[in-house]
Amino acid sequence: MRTITRWLRMPEVVLFLILLVCYSYFFPRWADWNQNSRLNLVMAVVDQGVLYIDDYYDGCTTTGDYAEYEDHIYSTKAPGSGFLGIPVYWAFQRVVGGEATRWALGLLRGNEGVGATLAAGGSGLLPEKLHAALALYLVTFFTVSIPSALLGVLLYGFVGHFVPAQAPRVWAVLTYGLTTSAFPYSGSFYGHQIVAVLLFAAFYLSFLIGQGALNPAFALGVGGLLGYAVITEYPAALVAGAVFLHLLYRLRRKCWIGLAVLGGLLPGLLWMAYNLAIFHKPVAFGYEHAPLWEDVNTAGFFSLVYPQPEAMWGITFGPFRGLFFLSPVLLLAGPGFYLLARRRAWRPEFLVCLWAVLGFFLFNSSSVMWQGGYAVGPRYMVPMLPFLALPLALFAERWGERGWARGLIGLLSLWSFLAVWAETIGGQQFPDYTPNPLFRYSLPRLLVGDVARNLGMMVGLPGWASLAALVVILGWFLWLLVRGLRAVRPGLAPGP
Repeated sequence: MRTITRWLRMPEVVLFLILLVCYSYFFPRWADWNQNSRLNLVMAVVDQGVLYIDDYYDGCTTTGDYAEYEDHIYSTKAPGSGFLGIPVYWAFQRVVGGEATRWALGLLRGNEGVGATLAAGGSGLLPEKLHAALALYLVTFFTVSIPSALLGVLLYGFVGHFVPAQAPRVWAVLTYGLTTSAFPYSGSFYGHQIVAVLLFAAFYLSFLIGQGALNPAFALGVGGLLGYAVITEYPAALVAGAVFLHLLYRLRRKCWIGLAVLGGLLPGLLWMAYNLAIFHKPVAFGYEHAPLWEDVNTAGFFSLVYPQPEAMWGITFGPFRGLFFLSPVLLLAGPGFYLLARRRAWRPEFLVCLWAVLGFFLFNSSSVMWQGGYAVGPRYMVPMLPFLALPLALFAERWGERGWARGLIGLLSLWSFLAVWAETIGGQQFPDYTPNPLFRYSLPRLLVGDVARNLGMMVGLPGWASLAALVVILGWFLWLLVRGLRAVRPGLAPGP
C-alpha cells in the first residue's frame, strides 16, 4: 500500500493515469473506414495468414480504403500500425477471443445504454460485429492509448530540462493531451497518434544523447523510431529528417550516426518485404490501386498539390477543421517559441519544434483532401502537436503568475477542452462534412444525450449518465495532482 501511495505522489504517474483513463474510456468508432482498413490487415494476418483482406473489407469491418491488385483486396494504409496490432490481436484470439465475445454478447443483450446508440433498423449486436469491436478496442488500447499516455510522461520529462517548475509542465501536458486533437486520436486506431509518439520519442532520445545523458549507441533507437514512424504514416518523413539532422548536430562523435541509419533501415526493410509480397516491388503504395479514390490520388502527387488558401484558413482558424478554432489555447505557443528562440543553446530544439509545426501545416494545406474526412480538427496535423508542449510551458513559466495571463490561460483552456471533447464524444461518429460541426453536428447530439459509446454504457448507463464513473475517477486523480503541486509551490516562482 505504501508503494502505491508513493507512486501516486509522482506527477508522472498521475498524468499517465489521467491520460490513459480518458483515452480508453470511449470506444473506437464503429464503421470507420480508416480504422477498419488497418484492423482488416491485422485480422487477415492472424486469422488466415495472408496479407489480403478479401473476406473483411465488405463485411462487418467494411472499408472503402482498399486497393485492388491481382484479384485481391489490400489495405491502402501504410502497414506500420497494422504490424503493431498483430501480436495484440493474436493474443486476444488465442486467450479469450470466442469466450470474450460470448460474454460481451450476454452482457449487452437488453442493455439500454448501448442499445440507445445503435442505429434504428440496423442489424443490432451480431456476434461477428461485437467480436470485431472488441478486437478494435484492445488493439487500440495497446498500440495507441497506452503509448499516447506514456507520451505525456515523456513530454513532462523533456519540458523539465527547460522549465524546472512543475505547474507549467503539468499544464502543458494536460493541455496537449486533453484539449487538442491528440485526445480523440489517442483512442482511435489511426496512424497519426502512433507517429506523434514515435517522432517525439526519437527527438527526446536525440536530445538526451546530445546532453550526454544517454550513450551515443542509443542512436540506433532514434533511427528505429524514425523509420517506423515513416512506415506508419508516410508524411512523418517530413519531421523524421529534421530529427535525424538534430541528432547529427548534437552528436559529439559523428561516426555514431551510422547506427541511426542502420536503425532506420530495419523498418524500411520490413516495409519493402511487405510491398514485395503484394506488389512484387520494394517501393509501392496502396493508394496507387485504390479504385474509390482514383480521382483525388491522381491529383498532383498522391493528392498533394500546393498550399491552398482555402485549406490554410480551414485548418487554422476556420470553424470546420480549424486547429485554433477548436484549440485556441495553442496560440499561446507563439510567444513560447519566441522565448525558445532567444536562447542560443536551445536553437536546435527550437528549429525542430518549429519545423514540425510548419512541415505538417504545409503538408495538410497542400492536400486536396485537407478536410480529412470524418474528423476532429485537422487530423493530418496531429503528429506535430507534441512539439508545441515546450513553447506552451515556456509561456506559462514566463507569464503564468500574472493576472492577465491566468485569465487568458483559463479562458482559452476552457474553450479548448469543451470544444475538443464536444466534437469527440458528441455522437457515434466523428464530425462529418457538416459546416461548423461543433455547433451544427456535435453539440446538437450532446443536447439529446447522444454520447459516444463508452465503458459506462457497459453497465447500462445511457447518455450523460454513462460519464459518471469517468468524472469520479478524474476528480480523484486531479485532486492528487493538485495536492502534489501545492506541496511544492514555494519552489515555483517564474523567471523574470
